[in-house]
Amino acid sequence: MEFCLKSRNNILHPHVIKILSTLLTLGLLSPQVAECRPTKNSYTIEFQALNCRKHSAVLTDFGGVGDGKTSNTKAFNTAISNLSKYAADGGAQLIVPPGKWLTGSFNLTSHFTLYIHKDALLLASQDESEWPLLPPLPSYGRGRDEPGGRFSSLIFGTNLTDVVVTGGNATINGQGEPWWIKYRKKQFNVTRPYLIEVMFSDNVQISNLTLIDSPSWNVHPVYSSNVLIQGLTIRAPIDSPNTDGINPDSCTNTRIEDNYIVSGDDCVAVKSGWDEYGIKVGMPTQHLIIRRLICISPDSAAIALGSEMSGGIKDVRAEDITAINTQSGVRIKTAVGRGAYVKEIYVRRMTMKTMKYVFWMTGDYGSHPDPGFDPKALPTVTGINYRDMVADNVTQSAKLDGIRNDPFTGICISNVTIKLTEKPKELQWNCTNIQGITSRVTPQACELLPKKEPTDCFFPDDKLPIDDVRLNTCSASISKA
Repeated sequence: MEFCLKSRNNILHPHVIKILSTLLTLGLLSPQVAECRPTKNSYTIEFQALNCRKHSAVLTDFGGVGDGKTSNTKAFNTAISNLSKYAADGGAQLIVPPGKWLTGSFNLTSHFTLYIHKDALLLASQDESEWPLLPPLPSYGRGRDEPGGRFSSLIFGTNLTDVVVTGGNATINGQGEPWWIKYRKKQFNVTRPYLIEVMFSDNVQISNLTLIDSPSWNVHPVYSSNVLIQGLTIRAPIDSPNTDGINPDSCTNTRIEDNYIVSGDDCVAVKSGWDEYGIKVGMPTQHLIIRRLICISPDSAAIALGSEMSGGIKDVRAEDITAINTQSGVRIKTAVGRGAYVKEIYVRRMTMKTMKYVFWMTGDYGSHPDPGFDPKALPTVTGINYRDMVADNVTQSAKLDGIRNDPFTGICISNVTIKLTEKPKELQWNCTNIQGITSRVTPQACELLPKKEPTDCFFPDDKLPIDDVRLNTCSASISKA
C-alpha cells in the first residue's frame, strides 16, 4: 500500500520542514518519502473535493480485480474498513484505477474520498446475495416499492462526516434491467437498491460521475446536511420504473448543480417522508438550491416536490433549468394524509421545449404506505413563486388542483411566455382550489389567478450557507498500465 505525506497547495509548515530535515540528516527518513513525488511508473491526477486526504490507497492493494467478472465487494469493504482508521489522521482516499470493477453493495466511512478514475467502470452485481437487506426508513414506515425492507444501495453510508464520492466522469453501471423485469412481474417483497445513498450524514459531496441504468433511484441523500451534488450525468431508459435522478430527502442545506439527467421518472424529486411516518419523524427538506439542470423525462417532472413530503419542504431555490420532452416543468404532488407543508418555493429562468404541462399541482396524488394515515392531516401548500420562463410546443399550460377546503394559496407566476403545440388542449389553465396572482403571463391564466400588474414574483437574494462551500484541488498518484 502506498502512503505519502501530503499538504494542501504542496506547502509544508516550517516546523514540519525542520523535523523532516533532522530525520533526513540522521538517516531516519528517505528523500522519496519526504517529497512524495510520482515515480516513472505513475502519474498524478487532480480533482476537486471538500477536503484533501493525507493517506491514499488503490483498490488493487486489497485484492481488487478489474476484469469485469470477479466480484470486488470484499475488496471494497476491506479497503474502506482499513482506511477508516486514518479518519483522525488526515483522512484517506481510495482510488479505483482503470478497469471493469464488478461489485455489490459496500459502505463508506468518514473523512474519506472514493475517487473513480475516468477509465474505470463500476458494474453493479446482479447477485442479490451481494446486496444486504436494510430496515425501512423511519420516515417511510415500509419499503417504497413493497411492504418489506430494502436492499442496501451500491455505494452506501450512514452516520458519516466529510465523505466524498467523485471521479473523472467515470461510469457506474447499475445493470438495472433484471431488477426492472422482476419489479414489473411483482417478484420482490422489498425495495430495489439505489446507486448512491448517504443517510444521517454531514458534509457530503457526490460529483463528476456518470450513472446509468440504476435498479431504482440514482442518488438519495436522506436525513443529511451540507450536501453538494454536482457534475453528474444520469441516464436510464425513459420507460424504466422509478429511476429518479436525484432525490434529496429530509435534508438541510443542499446544493444540486450542473447535472444532466435522462430518466424514467422525476429528474429531481424533493422528499421528506410518507404520511404518518414522515409526520412523526418531522425532518423537512429545507434550504435547497437546484441550478443549471438539464432534464429529459417524458413521463415525469424536471423538478417534483413530493409526493412524500410529510416532514415538510421549504425554501427551495431553483434557477437556470432546462426541460426537454418532459411531462411537466415543476410539479407539486401531495394528498390528504400527508400533513406538513410545501412553502417558500422559488423558481426562475426556466426554459422548456415539448411539454405536456408547464405547471402542475396535484392535491390527490393518493398513494399511502398503509391504511393508518390520518385523513385530517391536510398539507399546507403556500408561497409558490415562478418567474421568467419560456416554453415551446406545450399541450396544456397548467393543471393546478388543490384540495377541497384546503386550497393551495400564495401562488405567484410572472413573466412567463408559453407557445402551444399544433393540437393543444382547449382549456389551457385548469384550476381548482387554488389562490394567487399572475403578471405578464401568456396564455392568460385562469380566473383563480387574476392579473396584478406589474408584479415580479419574489426570488431571494440572500445566500444560503451551502453556497459558500468551496472545493479544494486534491491529487492522487496512479500507476501506469
